[in-house]
Amino acid sequence: MNSMPLTHERLPASLILMLAASAGFGVAALYYSQPMLGVLGPDIGASARAVGFVPTLTQLGYALGILLLAPLGDRFDRRRIILAKAAVLVLALLGAAFSSSVAPLLAASLVIGLTATLAQDVVPAAATLAPEAHRGRTVGTVMTGLLLGILLSRVLSGFVAEHFGWRAMFVVAAASIAFIGAAVARGLPRLQPTTQLGYGALLGSLAKLWQRHGALRRATFAQALLSVGFSAFWSTLAVMLHGAPFHLGSAAAGAFGLAGAAGALAAPLAGRLADRRGPERVIRLGAALVAVSFAAMLFAPWMAPAARLGLIVVSAIGFDFGLQAALIAHQTVVYGIDPGARSRLNAVFFTGVFIGMATGSAIGALLLAQWGWPAVAGLGVASGLGALAVRLWPAAVSRPAATCGSAA
Repeated sequence: MNSMPLTHERLPASLILMLAASAGFGVAALYYSQPMLGVLGPDIGASARAVGFVPTLTQLGYALGILLLAPLGDRFDRRRIILAKAAVLVLALLGAAFSSSVAPLLAASLVIGLTATLAQDVVPAAATLAPEAHRGRTVGTVMTGLLLGILLSRVLSGFVAEHFGWRAMFVVAAASIAFIGAAVARGLPRLQPTTQLGYGALLGSLAKLWQRHGALRRATFAQALLSVGFSAFWSTLAVMLHGAPFHLGSAAAGAFGLAGAAGALAAPLAGRLADRRGPERVIRLGAALVAVSFAAMLFAPWMAPAARLGLIVVSAIGFDFGLQAALIAHQTVVYGIDPGARSRLNAVFFTGVFIGMATGSAIGALLLAQWGWPAVAGLGVASGLGALAVRLWPAAVSRPAATCGSAA
């Protein structure tokens, strides 16, 4: 098998589709459990509190995987890493499917989170394989697959669990990862390592990359701020819809994932614009769209319930479109900083994004409880304006903190 395609040629559409599917099915494994917790707990005799640790450990595993495993993509062939994670992820999903008590389910959940980070190996692989002139478009297409995996996984798991049981969903998930692993083994070229650093030095270089590259810090801060509003919205939506005046169930909240999926279509468009016009303009437009979309929701309390619901749907599409556009453009910036450190740059960037999402969930829940939905929308406005301010800051702050070579 060839180690790399010719860099002046576009990647085959079949390869891009395979990478997008790999990212989508990989990250979806994080979210399948969430809509099933209500039926899962009684079936294995676990309390609601104990079952609540299932998504917690999954997310914790994912965070640890980004920080501790994703940098290995610079040290080893990413193809082998993806295949190894896929194999373990299949076993973990099957372990969850056949768990008879909460303890093995929690252990499987942690491993699912760790190995679902194969999605964070796929995206840098796409950036490495793509020619520079088409990198933004390629990364945008792959990220569309990843984002659709996040947004549609809950809809799928809710349907499968309701009609076939929660264990069937984990089995279906394992089968999907096995299929992806077979496709990667057959179709993904080998990717040469870009550094010979040992594991300890590899992790230590993350801090050096952060210190050295102002562009990385700017991108991380801005995207983390956008993630605050995004996470605050999605983590409080079901509670808000459950109360007056809507009184809607969890299925309605899950259906909002379809609105988010429409916003995810911004990814390839944003990638093409970043290739043609430069990423900075795309990022600023994305951040402004996030602020405007959340600001529109501030008028919801003065509208009739049906109109209010329609406004929230349209606003959700708008801010998700803006956030995804900014994300793709930011990744174009980050992956262009140091080609030899793309996996580590990706790890640093997404660690910041994850921190922003966790912060948004915590603050959003507090704001909803204390001051209601307008406060959540206000947080979204602030997150969009904050990200825009970071990107409007004089470009001098993006200059490296030290004039030295690659951290590889």
